[in-house]
Amino acid sequence: MSANPYNAGLDRTPANYQPLTPLGFLERAASVFPDHIAIVHGGIRRSYAEFYTRARQLASALAGRSMGRGDTVSVMLANTPAMLECHYGVPMCGAVLHSINTRLDATIIAFQLDHAMAKIVIVDREFASLMTESLLMAKVTPQVFLYDDPEYTGPGNLETAEDYEAFLASGDPDFAWLMPEDEWDAISINYTSGTTGDPKGVVSHHRGAYLLAQGNALTTSMAKHSVYLWTLPMFHCNGWCFPWTLSAIVGTHICLRQVRSEPIWRALAEERVTHLCGAPIVMSLIESAPDAEKRTLNRRVQFFTAAAPPPEGLLASMDAAGFDVTHLYGLTETYGPAVVNEWRGDWSMLSGPEQARLKARQGVRYLPLEQLDVLDPDTMRPVPRDGQTIGEVMFRGNVVMKGYFRNIEATQKALADGWFHSGDLGVVHADGYIQLKDRSKDIIISGGENISSIEVEEALYRHPAVAVAAVVAMPHGKWGETPCAFVELNSGKDIDEITLRNWCRAHLASFKVPSKIVFEVIPRTSTGKIQKFVLRQRASELLS
Repeated sequence: MSANPYNAGLDRTPANYQPLTPLGFLERAASVFPDHIAIVHGGIRRSYAEFYTRARQLASALAGRSMGRGDTVSVMLANTPAMLECHYGVPMCGAVLHSINTRLDATIIAFQLDHAMAKIVIVDREFASLMTESLLMAKVTPQVFLYDDPEYTGPGNLETAEDYEAFLASGDPDFAWLMPEDEWDAISINYTSGTTGDPKGVVSHHRGAYLLAQGNALTTSMAKHSVYLWTLPMFHCNGWCFPWTLSAIVGTHICLRQVRSEPIWRALAEERVTHLCGAPIVMSLIESAPDAEKRTLNRRVQFFTAAAPPPEGLLASMDAAGFDVTHLYGLTETYGPAVVNEWRGDWSMLSGPEQARLKARQGVRYLPLEQLDVLDPDTMRPVPRDGQTIGEVMFRGNVVMKGYFRNIEATQKALADGWFHSGDLGVVHADGYIQLKDRSKDIIISGGENISSIEVEEALYRHPAVAVAAVVAMPHGKWGETPCAFVELNSGKDIDEITLRNWCRAHLASFKVPSKIVFEVIPRTSTGKIQKFVLRQRASELLS
């Protein structure tokens, strides 16, 4: 076969090829709209020119401390201007950003610092004591810088740390920041929750961050100069890449140190917020706020949620309050959400329960994701598009992680057969929309029948007394396993086990009805995820 004639003498040069990176979004925003407000945080209002200058100063200061390509900068920060600066300044010197979940315990933080080989740590004063404890456990001895947020007035100090603002001020505001040598270069590392073992370090690259950041804007219909409220932690999958998205559309970040109803409603009204993201619990916080805190909105606000689909009642309340809710789905390994429940116009004419049923689907792939499917993990063939046959959800494309840092075996397993194996089980409906049914380890097999714990949880959530529901397998002498439900009730509500089981019987096949319902506080991880492995153990103990 002859060589491709369109390649002859037509080489990549600096004139016609540059590595893709989201860092250029900030440079463009600052050059085209230098005076546009980029960041609002309490009394701080910074323009794009100031944002870009501070990011370059941070990159310069880091380079002055010998940070370069492949070095790790770990940060433990709230949703503050410093966290946004780190999303640009750290990779601008060639280093890799490691954002630490502020809700973790010292042991896990120490593990992450060691595994990521952190050379510099930037920590908010609120978390200084926790970081001090973590560093005493860690083997690494990074340089430490303390960020003193003017919006935080509580205790905390780290006497051996240098001041972040002084460190940043030492940098050159005209620093010639580094483009990645290759767009495949790492831009960040984020650790999985590690509920079944040590956390895995998910490595993201510049190319994926560039594409997912733009995919966010296209998927969420973010117009130029949109206003984004930070109710999603930036440490979570780099804030789903929205720290980079906002520069692409020259939007405004409204930082929020704590997710509380009063400042959320104030920002919605006074800062004219157009978009925000969060788990269903954030919606509940907004919807259940005292009337004195709520504001009348003169526009529709876009709310993007992941995790479990919101109950029908909550969706109706959010709609009445002025919010359009869209369901997203993704993993740390896919830079955050890479699947969206694209809403079709004619669905809005359906009844409330039918709309809620459709909103429970995870949906279709983001534009920058090349392929999304539900495959039989044994044959690697697509499952029938019948909304019934369960397979494993798999991803393929440029917004799939580079791999797991220093864990070749786990990387090869996750990316086997040319697909990223999510570990999530789902179905595909006739219209091509996927819907999750369970994690592979959470499926309940009763008498040879597969029972989706998510389906049982959805039935429980439909009852107005139920606030939180989690369903796991309980050992059974005859059937092998049966569903066991753990339930938290809404404030002021009361219901007994028999009544709730009868409710499930009216909404589920009889073999899917929980054989036991337990009313108690449901254990969660530091990121708010329900600890089903704890509940499985608890269900086993109920039999003894």
